[in-house]
Amino acid sequence: MPIKSPTSRNKVRKPAGGSAAWSGRFNEPVAERVKRYTASVDFDRRLATEDIRGSLAHARMLASSGIISRRDLAAIERGMKSITREIEAGSFPWSLDAEDVHLNIERRLTALVGEAGKRLHTARSRNDQVATDVRLWLRGELDGIVVLMKSLRRALATLALEHAALIMPGFTHMQVAQPVTFGHHMLAYTEMFERDTLRLIDCRKRMNFLPLGAGALAGTTFPIRRNQVARELGFDGICANSLDAVSDRDFAIEFCACASIAMMHLSRLSEELVLWMSPRFGFIGLPDRFCTGSSMMPQKKNPDVPELARGKSARVFGDLVALLTLMKGQPLTYNKDNQEDKEPLFDAVDTLRETLAIFAEMMPGITVRPERMLAAAREGYATATDLADYLVKKGLPFRDAHEVVARTVRHAESLKCDLSELSLADLRRFSPKIGADVARALTLEGSVAARKHPGGTAPAQVRLAARRALRRA
Repeated sequence: MPIKSPTSRNKVRKPAGGSAAWSGRFNEPVAERVKRYTASVDFDRRLATEDIRGSLAHARMLASSGIISRRDLAAIERGMKSITREIEAGSFPWSLDAEDVHLNIERRLTALVGEAGKRLHTARSRNDQVATDVRLWLRGELDGIVVLMKSLRRALATLALEHAALIMPGFTHMQVAQPVTFGHHMLAYTEMFERDTLRLIDCRKRMNFLPLGAGALAGTTFPIRRNQVARELGFDGICANSLDAVSDRDFAIEFCACASIAMMHLSRLSEELVLWMSPRFGFIGLPDRFCTGSSMMPQKKNPDVPELARGKSARVFGDLVALLTLMKGQPLTYNKDNQEDKEPLFDAVDTLRETLAIFAEMMPGITVRPERMLAAAREGYATATDLADYLVKKGLPFRDAHEVVARTVRHAESLKCDLSELSLADLRRFSPKIGADVARALTLEGSVAARKHPGGTAPAQVRLAARRALRRA
């Protein structure tokens, strides 16, 4: 009986292009819609420099281990130089068919140098390759963000030193509470951003271990030298477990957590700048180049930069939640879900970096209005606590002193005057312990000067703290 020719149902069809890394396993090409849905090259191409760097380190290790020849290594290095030049020139032929940055570069390398390009992927998988690329990329970005954060800290500490004695109201519940200095207020943010810096540095330490060599999930049968690659790429060591190495995204989540806290701090600073620039406060002015106007109201000068920074904090928080949600249901090891790790991470990096850069440039240019700050500090009986402290030092229990001052404030309110404007006779109606020396305690200057302990708002302490902050930055 003659052999029947295969029907269209069961005949083997060559995948379109025949170039997918796994194409030999399948009977039909990937649908075009699926290609578009699963491809990541449109966003992960920004990892190209790190992909090439990691591939070169891998190739050198393969050659030194006798897994590929020196001739192959020379061809790979030559091809990667050409690819680097093409990427830098914008002429690299990125292709959706090659799915991602890794296969695009590998396909181009093979086109340039032939068989040697096909040998590069020996003893590795895209799983450990991408995990390595992302760590390399994020490590570099993190280092740049730390530099920007230090620039912002310097700008804030410089403002603090310049305005160490400038009195303004301190608030609790957005009500005038006690007098502080503008310098002291700026130093509060240097403390926040210093903690952010330290968090990022700690994050880098935990990130800086090499996944390459884990293969797809179980390692490799080749005699590789992982520590050699780790040293060349500047890692502190290797990931100890191959399953964890390819599936771990803790480092990305941790960075987004650090970025979220930093953006929260930037948002708090933004909120104050927006309030302070309002005519109701009038404490500061922002440079025109960081503001916009209104298309309808010609008098407007809007603090768009801090407003937008306040809003952009929300997207970084969202990036963190996206990564946590992405990872929470994944079994070991690598799953295609992990392709979705990059866009939230890229967005968090970009948003934090650009926000820090613009604030580091904007803050030195703000103008302060001392007269408005002083006027606001004289409202709300900001030295009431100082009067209570004065009475305690005269021997009155604090709770009794608190009651005396509360009644004194009510009396001043009835007269529509400040505590410092009450006569000594008026003050003594509420406590015979009050003497002429009370005057110093009731002035704004006396109030801030009295808080001369470390961490206090006394101008001398603010200057010391600002100089320390500048040295640390």
